[in-house]
Amino acid sequence: MKKSRRKTKRIRNLVLVSVFSAIVLGVSTYAWFIGLQTVAVTSFDVEVKVADSLLLSLDGATWTDSIAISKETLDAVSYVGHTNSWGGTGLIPMSSIGTLDSTSSRMKLYEKASLTNTPGGFRLIASVVPNDGASEQDGYVAFDLFIKNFSGTQYLEALNTATEEAIYLTTDSAVTVSAAGTAGTGIENSVRVGFAQIGRVAGTTDVAGTITAIDCTGGGDVTGICRTAQIWEPNDKAHEANAISWYDTICVARTGADITLPASYSGECGTVANGTYVPTYAINDEIEASDSVDVYDGAEYNAYESTTLLTAVDTYTDTMKNVAGVSRELFMTLQPNSITKVRVYIWIEGQDVDNYDYAALGQAISVNFGFTKQQLTEEDFEYVSP
Repeated sequence: MKKSRRKTKRIRNLVLVSVFSAIVLGVSTYAWFIGLQTVAVTSFDVEVKVADSLLLSLDGATWTDSIAISKETLDAVSYVGHTNSWGGTGLIPMSSIGTLDSTSSRMKLYEKASLTNTPGGFRLIASVVPNDGASEQDGYVAFDLFIKNFSGTQYLEALNTATEEAIYLTTDSAVTVSAAGTAGTGIENSVRVGFAQIGRVAGTTDVAGTITAIDCTGGGDVTGICRTAQIWEPNDKAHEANAISWYDTICVARTGADITLPASYSGECGTVANGTYVPTYAINDEIEASDSVDVYDGAEYNAYESTTLLTAVDTYTDTMKNVAGVSRELFMTLQPNSITKVRVYIWIEGQDVDNYDYAALGQAISVNFGFTKQQLTEEDFEYVSP
């Protein structure tokens, strides 16, 4: 009974709950290393709920505390000219550090252009995903979520995180293999969810066109935000045995202090072990053959640190989410009495060490996440209901 009361209390305290059932079915693909065949997305259902001074909208006009989204209904409820995308014919491995293009108000992603074996891994050539035009490209999910935070009565136009309210990722947020999939492949460990705050207006704004037109540039009534997306990395310490074996078999330490010198490979790479976090060295710019980039370049893997086109991404991990009490880190901040345009991206991170050839055989994943203004859970302070 006590446990049930705690569960009820938690539901009341949720500020924003987003439940994703991202079912990736019929996977007959290879991951980053081999091919660019697609992972078929046959259904993707979203349920969003809010409480405690937050409302949600997909079109800037209709506000509610609960939104149900599916691939079939998204276009019907979205505003004219939207650039929402549900992956087209399917998901393919991408890579991003979360930076935004301030002109297009889109997150920068990179995809593999070529991959050739090296003595200690794979030489990587990558191109930017051309999503700065009229629409996003296939291979990942992207959609706009408008969040109205109506706590407080004053709206401060100046961009200052010190005046914004802290939002936390709920401790039950998770990415798992769904019942329709095959457990044990590790596909869920390479999923990333990015939250890019584009801009905001006063919470009293009631012109839908003004709200949907929010962009990074700002001006007039719009405050441009354009922050680097907060990237959630679920299952950050989970590494499936086959992924570890793949890495141990292929990766060889890379020596040489300059990319202009011939690469040499000798010795063992850093250790990847289940239960231990290792960083993801994601792509930060286009990579050409002359850049001599190996997918395992990085201090924690082949120990080669001369590559500048890969960046160890500062993600928000499940480990951070699960820290107890007042040490739990905030996920993002929202200005009181505001409407913020948040562009959500969901992709498979190609540079994740868990993204090996057979991970996609998992076939189906479920993504569930939520936000709350409560830093503490009932368990943190052993709450007992009257």
